[in-house]
Amino acid sequence: MASGSGRGTAEVLSGWAVERPGPVASGPLAAVRRDVPEPGPGELLLRVEACGVCRTDLHLAEGDLAPHRPSTVPGHEIVGRVVAAGAGVTRFGVGDRAGGAWLRGTCGVCAYCRTGRENLCPASRYTGWDADGGFAEAALVPAAYAYPLPDDRSAAQLAPLLCAGIIGYRALRRSALPSGGRLGIYGFGASAHLAAQVALAEGAIVHVLTRSARARELALDLGASSAGDAYGRPPEPLDSAILFAPVGDLVPVALEALDRSGTLAVAGIHLTDVPALNYQRHLFHERNLRSVTSNTRRDGREFLETAARIGIRVTVSPYPLSRAPEALADLAADRVQGAAVLVPDD
Repeated sequence: MASGSGRGTAEVLSGWAVERPGPVASGPLAAVRRDVPEPGPGELLLRVEACGVCRTDLHLAEGDLAPHRPSTVPGHEIVGRVVAAGAGVTRFGVGDRAGGAWLRGTCGVCAYCRTGRENLCPASRYTGWDADGGFAEAALVPAAYAYPLPDDRSAAQLAPLLCAGIIGYRALRRSALPSGGRLGIYGFGASAHLAAQVALAEGAIVHVLTRSARARELALDLGASSAGDAYGRPPEPLDSAILFAPVGDLVPVALEALDRSGTLAVAGIHLTDVPALNYQRHLFHERNLRSVTSNTRRDGREFLETAARIGIRVTVSPYPLSRAPEALADLAADRVQGAAVLVPDD
């Protein structure tokens, strides 16, 4: 943020907003400069130390997800320092490190919220979709949906945990992987390389199927038992599988690779059309097909505790904030190793 005597119009922040959704090559991101906002009741103003670049940001920029508001700043894997806190905030103080994630708000009173399924709340709101996110020098985050973060790890290493990690963790749980089971992972980007480590730490056998040769190398380096092409067959039947690639054509491929009573969890918010399924080949013998929708705050807390306990390894490709369009283009072209992360320019 530019220096000034106070917040509001005395300071201006730089960032990027989705102005004209369309293919990355069309330049959907536009550089913006805006007044630094004042935190309202229950809000934190964060000076952004790092923000992960998620595939959901790409879907929003390219128009796969319809914008909820015009000229929105994307980014929902936000690591920052608290600059100011609004009325009623008690969990965080100025100078604390906090994380802003995808889930931004829920009603708290619907049947889903009251039964521990706030990820399905019809009134849920999301960072970088319903409100400006972290592709900027500063961001507002509701304190009730923020996560305390440690000081002993770099901001770039922490950022991917806040969506890629949390969603991957929920997808792993949705896959109903039995103890010591055989897990197939289709696509191996930011979320997959974190979920794989949780599964391995819990004693699973992991087989990775992805089109990227570099991603296959990373998978083997992290401990996967095999790594092959996305449309190939794993070396043994799978108890569970997670589809991270937003490619509907892979749904029948993954279902066919499941053993009897196996479960496929589809982790993305967007998926290309799924081809027709054959009941006998893809679903018979009680194979299960599940979707994954957002996450609960409990998922977030559990995953961050797990990541700290197992010493999760985060592979990042950092980009200066000024090169956000390049980071998005590299993500679209599968040129990113691990997770792309925006960091402040020098």
